[in-house]
Amino acid sequence: MVVHSQSAALDHCSLIKTCKPTTSVFKGIPVVDLRDPEAKNLIVKACEEYGFFKLVNHGVPMEFFTRLEAEALKFFNLPQSDKDKAGLPDPFGYGFKKIGSNGDVGWVEYLLLNTNPQITSLKSLTVFRETPEIFRSAVNDYIQAVKRMTFEVVELLADGLKIEPRDALSRLLRDEKSDSCFRLNHYPPCPELQALGGRNLIGFGEHTDPQIISVLRSNNTSGLQICLRDKTWVSVPPDQTSFFINVGDALQVMTNGRLRSVRHRVLAESMRSRVSMIYFGGPPLSEKIAPLASLMAKGEESLYEEFTWWEYKTSAYKSRLGDYRLGLFEKKTGGAAGQ
Repeated sequence: MVVHSQSAALDHCSLIKTCKPTTSVFKGIPVVDLRDPEAKNLIVKACEEYGFFKLVNHGVPMEFFTRLEAEALKFFNLPQSDKDKAGLPDPFGYGFKKIGSNGDVGWVEYLLLNTNPQITSLKSLTVFRETPEIFRSAVNDYIQAVKRMTFEVVELLADGLKIEPRDALSRLLRDEKSDSCFRLNHYPPCPELQALGGRNLIGFGEHTDPQIISVLRSNNTSGLQICLRDKTWVSVPPDQTSFFINVGDALQVMTNGRLRSVRHRVLAESMRSRVSMIYFGGPPLSEKIAPLASLMAKGEESLYEEFTWWEYKTSAYKSRLGDYRLGLFEKKTGGAAGQ
């Protein structure tokens, strides 16, 4: 994804959306220390207020970050013809600019991999065949460490919400049929941004994540933004030593709207590339998604129709990136969860 002239760059990104620049860097991102005795309550508070928080003192070795980032950059710096051997995404594999199959594009290239060894996709296997063994080792070490940490986070969340049993969420991610995945995103620098009249180029368009929980780590290049409840977009200061945790759509439903999935996007940088790695924790395809009984007050009605994860995932794949996908599953009576 290398462009050598301004005119070529503008032509290259002509289909990619732009947005007005956001100057506000949000300094109010909740920070949770995983070893804090109050972590369970802090996680709940952050998820209720923002659907998003920064996790520190998480126990994942820094060397796992740096090794995977280095191997990812080796892949993304390969000639385009070599990278294309790992595509076209189905959705797993290598993707370039095109996000999904419904017309969304961004200033991004990526690798999407399945994380469940029981159901590894052919495209995931192709990616590993086209990369050195050290790449697969770096991916596996990172994913296993992040999974263990994520199980702990969702169990603390369950403790804070007084969900019974405590593993009501983590068991879905631990399940041998868990439909979880892992994404490596590369946002190349775009020096020609000045020619866009002061507007920002969209790297990855606004959306919510459909799964239960998303765990993101990036290098120290900015670009990530979240949308606050008042519809204001704010920039998240990067921190390459920490994780950023997102509430997903499935968790919003399982808490009957008490926790809300966070709308977020990534903007391109003019001078520095951004590399991010995201673990998306999803349930088995056959799992029924509905509010957890232990969270429902007496007489409280579900805001959502019951659906399986397969049904929601199928619906999400048919939608555009920025669509409010839960709207199709909200009950039409008894109040709507809204956007």
